Amino acid sequence: MKEKNAIEAALYIVPTPIGNLEDITLRAINVLKNVTMIASEDTRRTGQLLKSLEIPHKKFISYHDYNERQKAEQIADYIEQGQSVALVSDAGTPGISDPAYRLLNACIERQIKLIPLPGATAFVPALLASGFGTDKFTFFGFPPHKKGRKTFIKMIADTNFTAILYESPFRVVKLINEFIDAGMEERNICIAREITKLHEEFIRGNVSECAEIIKEHKNLKGEFVIVVAPPSN
Repeated sequence: MKEKNAIEAALYIVPTPIGNLEDITLRAINVLKNVTMIASEDTRRTGQLLKSLEIPHKKFISYHDYNERQKAEQIADYIEQGQSVALVSDAGTPGISDPAYRLLNACIERQIKLIPLPGATAFVPALLASGFGTDKFTFFGFPPHKKGRKTFIKMIADTNFTAILYESPFRVVKLINEFIDAGMEERNICIAREITKLHEEFIRGNVSECAEIIKEHKNLKGEFVIVVAPPSN
């Protein structure tokens, strides 16, 4: 009989806290303690997380936007050699608006076992706190910075479902103004920031109202999650 929580030669997809360290799961801690290697976007940041969890130093391999193609094959090689690898992002669930998909596909193509763990991600608590419909929703990720941005905004304006997207603090004011330019000024939205952290905040209202609040906001820090109600809401 297989031992409960035994670690296999596989790729473990391990969510890490997006703010509050208490959001780490017992299973995630067990995996991080016992895998052979951790593939991480930022090895220093992951090292700090392990230290806070009192997990002894692990072997790391960096995996991020700039080396994803080469490292995906290298990590798959390690697993085929019998090693266990945990994939983590800087915060939240790997594969949500980050380069993990290339590694996941490399493992699938080689028939390497993937073991995804449930856990922290920013858009789910933002969706729940918005009060908008959860039966049907679309996650759009980050808008393009330049090319394709106008088309992206139009897709959100045209969707009949609750829409969820991420934005940086440097472009969130621009995004809300783009919503107004797209004729969405009366659409209800919820702007969430610093989710699970000390200064967690949810700004609710229609786009025009939220534009005024954001414009006067004194502390536009941290990544933002914007939840947009469908037109009928």
